[in-house]
Amino acid sequence: MQNFNYSIPTKVYFGKGQIRNLAEIARMGKNVLMVYGGGSIKRNGVYDKASAVLQESGLRVFELSGVDPNPRIETVALGAKLCREKNIDVVLAIGGGSTIDCAKIIAAAARYDGDPWDLVIDGEKIKDALPVAAVLTLAATGSEMDGFAVISDMEKNDKLDTGSEWIKPTLSILDPKFTYSVSRKQTAAGTADIMSHVFEVYFTREKDAYLQARMCEAVLKTCIKYGPVALENPDNYEARANLMWASSLAINGLLSYGAEVEWSVHPMEHELSAFYDITHGDGLAILTPVWMEYVLSDKTVGKFEEFGVNIWGIDPDEGTWHIAKKAIRNTREFFQKLGLPQTLGEVGIGEENLEKMAYKLDGKLTDTYVPLSGADVLEIYRNAL
Repeated sequence: MQNFNYSIPTKVYFGKGQIRNLAEIARMGKNVLMVYGGGSIKRNGVYDKASAVLQESGLRVFELSGVDPNPRIETVALGAKLCREKNIDVVLAIGGGSTIDCAKIIAAAARYDGDPWDLVIDGEKIKDALPVAAVLTLAATGSEMDGFAVISDMEKNDKLDTGSEWIKPTLSILDPKFTYSVSRKQTAAGTADIMSHVFEVYFTREKDAYLQARMCEAVLKTCIKYGPVALENPDNYEARANLMWASSLAINGLLSYGAEVEWSVHPMEHELSAFYDITHGDGLAILTPVWMEYVLSDKTVGKFEEFGVNIWGIDPDEGTWHIAKKAIRNTREFFQKLGLPQTLGEVGIGEENLEKMAYKLDGKLTDTYVPLSGADVLEIYRNAL
């Protein structure tokens, strides 16, 4: 097991009625920038609930709405400008991962004199940030409890992830009831996103990370159990609660401490989103089984056998290679069961930009579970068509 430094500083308020704890923001300052996306938080009542608590706490609230599903650097720049003009003390994100990601980089850019895109290119340049609070309304990215953010510059066809201890949320409100109104499509895509986060750390080169692997398996089995339940019964509290907590645990560091490895599928999907602005979870559901098939070999088959036996309950007597291939097939069929797309063609992606996207990653996926060149990525894209 590798050395690691354990730090998960976010204070989480989980469960029904926890929105009242937004009052804690008053300890951080008086001026709040509320960041959110479209009108969903107004339709489902979360906006009114949050606004009431903030008002009762004597806070002065400014708003930045219209955050895109793949948040834009232009929105970050606008938010940072507002923070400076209004002397903002706290950035409050209400929404899913895109909104929280945007709020994080706004908080950092407000304390940075240069171009906000600098902080996306290089997280080491984040040396300070305003406190970030979050009210989660979509279980997917885990941004409510980690130090990462993904921001897009659509003019450059760039979608990049960045990270810093400075942008980990100070507090997060996780009320599963706030996800009842999430659409069937977004619930399915969110489940795929959670599972992909786990796959990225479950498939590690670290041989003796036994505990981490078992925790990964617990989160994956939770998604497999409760993802379909949430689709069929959107108001099922236990399903929404389990998915929400799985979302946080999948990427807050707990599963990866001591078994770190560079991610494989997320960087490939980010290129798809940067060029085509597709739903992140859709892209992950398409690419993940294809990547699994591509990296399956004599060296990796043992891990896929473990995956098949422990996650999918495949009989260990069925034989190593048979189990490995069946596990990958089961993964693809599960995403299909959720109603997620199976090919790039289904989301409007053809051959035209594959080479350009693939070779943007050339030399960047060398420390992954199985190192991938630009040519490898191109082959994976083509296999996903």
